[in-house]
Amino acid sequence: MVDELYEIYKNKGITKIVGIESRGFVMASALAVKLGAGVVLARKPGKLPAATVQESYAKEYGTDTIEIHEDAINDKDIVLLHDDLLATGGTMRAACNLVKKFNPKGIMVNFLIEITDEGLHGRDVFDDVEVTTLITV
Repeated sequence: MVDELYEIYKNKGITKIVGIESRGFVMASALAVKLGAGVVLARKPGKLPAATVQESYAKEYGTDTIEIHEDAINDKDIVLLHDDLLATGGTMRAACNLVKKFNPKGIMVNFLIEITDEGLHGRDVFDDVEVTTLITV
């Protein structure tokens, strides 16, 4: 999978990869090593050790919040956000909105698996960024 992702992103100028808690951390880290990019962890509140920036979002049964370190991304970065699974897209949409607060030069989104069952429409919430997936089921 890392080799496939590398082939997709090797010429995109990516400087940071944001791994979404927690399954996104593994592949984001492995791909960052291969691309020579930095890793940024997007976590639930209270799990990161320094000052953070947050984004709250609606879920099916309430709200949740995701955060990253306030110095993790700058306006010169080209950012790839990575998670394992695209279903409704809610968490990743919030992560994209959070990254946009840093005004990076570019944002892309990747998932390993996309579920396309009727009613999910996860890809539809990403009309403003490039989205790739390795597997669609």
